Parts: sequence; C-alpha cells; structure tokens
Amino acid sequence: MSEEKLSVSVLKNIHTSGAGYDVLRYIGLTDLLGPEKNTLIYFMGKNLARKFEIKTLGDVIFFFEQMGWGKLELIKEKRNRVLFSLLADSVAQRLHAKIKTDFLMEAGFLAEAMQQLKEIECECTVKTHDRIGKVEFTVFYTEKIEHH
Repeated sequence: MSEEKLSVSVLKNIHTSGAGYDVLRYIGLTDLLGPEKNTLIYFMGKNLARKFEIKTLGDVIFFFEQMGWGKLELIKEKRNRVLFSLLADSVAQRLHAKIKTDFLMEAGFLAEAMQQLKEIECECTVKTHDRIGKVEFTVFYTEKIEHH
C-alpha cells in the first residue's frame, strides 16, 4: 500500500521564524547523526521529496521558498546535467554563520525531485560561493537518457 503524497501547498500553512530550525539542523542533527551526518542529511532530503507531489519545476522552487531554503533558479540545462543557483539573504547569512552549515538536505531534495520530474536516476552536488552568498547545485543524470 503506497503512502499518499502531500501537496506542496500544505507548506503555506506552516511558518516559523527564528534560529530554531537552524540550531536543530546544524547542531542537534550533527550531534545525533555523528560521522554519517552528511550522507544521512542528503538522504533525508531525498526522502522529503518522496513525501510531496512534485509535478513541475515550479513545485520545486515553491518548496525551496516555503522551507526558507532560498530562491532556487534554473541556470542551465545540458544533456546530462542541470545547473541551479540558490540565492537569498538567508543563504548568505547561513554561509557567513559562526556555526558550520551545509546544503546537503537541499541537494538530496533536488536530486530526488528532478528524478521524479525527469523519470531518470539523479544525484546532486553542491558548490558554495561564500564571498557572494550563493550556492550552486548540479543535478547529474546518472543513467543514459534514451532518445527515440
């Protein structure tokens, strides 16, 4: 029996502000997950994407904004990969924070969301540009695309 997916619109009804989310994510989860933190956080992102109905790239962009992750923008699409950037004041603040932050949950979510949209296996890498407060995600298609 498959679990019913949530509409991304449910995120409109949930809103918190403050440092609580970041403290739990970057300090609490780091302590709890230990040395496997990076892998587990990435797969937590993938699992989150499986819980929501992702029908369009607009749904992905909306999800990022509602989660407070920042403004996701498609930069370039090539045959075997897609490049995105993530910008927002909150992204710049996270990059300049005194606590160690990462964007692995976002990368995992984006990999799985693109996998759902493209119906092809995907993985995602992250590159941060601390000085300009920007994050780049590259989603790679990990299997060959069939052309008919």
